[in-house]
Amino acid sequence: MERRFINPLELSVPINYSHVAVASAGRTVYVSGQIALDATGRIVGAGDLRAQAVQVYENLRAALDAAGASFADVIKMTTFVVGLDPERTQVLREVRAQFLPAGHKPASTMVGVASLVRPELLVEVEMIAALADRR
Repeated sequence: MERRFINPLELSVPINYSHVAVASAGRTVYVSGQIALDATGRIVGAGDLRAQAVQVYENLRAALDAAGASFADVIKMTTFVVGLDPERTQVLREVRAQFLPAGHKPASTMVGVASLVRPELLVEVEMIAALADRR
């Protein structure tokens, strides 16, 4: 399975992501947006973006594991943040760096939103991973 991350010279130099992700052959895993709920459905870190982001990434890890994938297989991610500003962006980058392998920079989009499915939630992240075909 080939996975390539490309940053064309004609585009700005990205921070912690790539402009283009290319995957060939294999299987694709789509992970629904994960929010800061624990296994019992309780919100983790109400009002605390960092705590919520850690829970979101733990949930993403569990979802990827269930599909036989890992963060190293992620080729695209989308992050939705309530009240997006530079400080919140930095917090999310720091948490993300704790989970993604060093140097792994999938294609990525971060979107500021007015709210998520529940008013206490501050962040939601969805991912696409590409796996080698195991036939």
